[in-house]
Amino acid sequence: MHNLTRRDALGLAAAAGLSLTLPGLDARAAAERGPQRAKSLILIWLAGGPSQLETWDPHPGGKIGGPTGQIKTKIPGVSIADLFPQVAEQLHELSVIRSLVSPEGDHERGAYFVKTGYRPDPTVTHPAIPALVTHQQRNDQVAIPRNVLIGNDPFPGRGGYLGDEFDPFRIFNPKDNVHNVKTRVGDSRQQRRLANLDVIERNFQRGRGERVDDTGHRNTVERALTMMTTEQLKAFDLRQEPFAVRQAYGETRFGQGCLMARRLVETGVKAIQVTLNGFDTHANNFEGHQTQAAQLDPALATLISDLKQRDLLQSTIVLCMGEFGRTPNINALDGRDHWPTGFSALVGGGGLRSGVLIGATDPSGAKKKPQDPIEVPDLYATILIQLGVAFDKEIITPIGRPLALCEGRPIAQLLPSAS
Repeated sequence: MHNLTRRDALGLAAAAGLSLTLPGLDARAAAERGPQRAKSLILIWLAGGPSQLETWDPHPGGKIGGPTGQIKTKIPGVSIADLFPQVAEQLHELSVIRSLVSPEGDHERGAYFVKTGYRPDPTVTHPAIPALVTHQQRNDQVAIPRNVLIGNDPFPGRGGYLGDEFDPFRIFNPKDNVHNVKTRVGDSRQQRRLANLDVIERNFQRGRGERVDDTGHRNTVERALTMMTTEQLKAFDLRQEPFAVRQAYGETRFGQGCLMARRLVETGVKAIQVTLNGFDTHANNFEGHQTQAAQLDPALATLISDLKQRDLLQSTIVLCMGEFGRTPNINALDGRDHWPTGFSALVGGGGLRSGVLIGATDPSGAKKKPQDPIEVPDLYATILIQLGVAFDKEIITPIGRPLALCEGRPIAQLLPSAS
């Protein structure tokens, strides 16, 4: 038994019906705060393409501004849409990019590009940034999934060539907790089932060792059984939070998803995406953004404040964006159409510089190109290097093709060493 591996121990424990958990992780994670804590990523995904003019880059008073007003923030000289008074109070903790550019103006292709930093390619599926972070920042002490997607995303990022194991664990409604993680039979029956499964697996493995290992079946079962018994599952249970905290995030699925994201970060999860749909506003753009802002404003502002109060913001990068922006022109349906040139994002935390404004767009709408355009791969190179990942590292894909994690270059203005 002196050569017993961790995998063997988990397998034996499962067969015996034991509750083998990872003890003390929650206590350790709660004690590790500030910049010394391992970093995580929270992606707030605004699906459908949010209008920069109704969010982080308003131009009121002109023909392109529409009825949207602006509100001052705690970043000197920076105003955002008046739909976001709570975010305005927290914006100094983040930085604002107003000049993102993308070559893709279609929803599916745009979402793929903005989530991966690569244009769609029929010969390869690139990993989305959360999958990539999870792959490069492994943490075997976390027994629950380390890449989690909260909400109904129409074009979810994948693990791509890294493998399906890096696809996100999906939670459609955070208010419902996590389903199918508790056995439906008694302990004795569960023990018999696991013991019988172990007998079948051992018999099947004889003479087929490599093929069995390739399937990853035993490892998947072990991980599932470990997850079923770990105390870390409480991270998904929002009933553990005081009512006042749940209310501050907003009693919407998105608001509760942001609260769950904070709980998952606290437990050690590396990457979480929270999706808010409803930004495809070809018609009734202004009414649509008012509706979405009512969910986004309290949830995002409370998330930033909550992370800071718990000394987690220095170890958590928060990125808020969609697949593109919206046209300066207002169409006949009182809407805005797709605009992949000069759209906006918020980014901060994790040691990145805060209070920085990058780029500008023409308030008249005449000039298509923004000032100081920022490529999406450059944004991801910045995030990766701040997470401690070698952004230009090459990985050999399963078909033997070398691909860089990211083809961009870090944005100097956002790095802590920038003067």
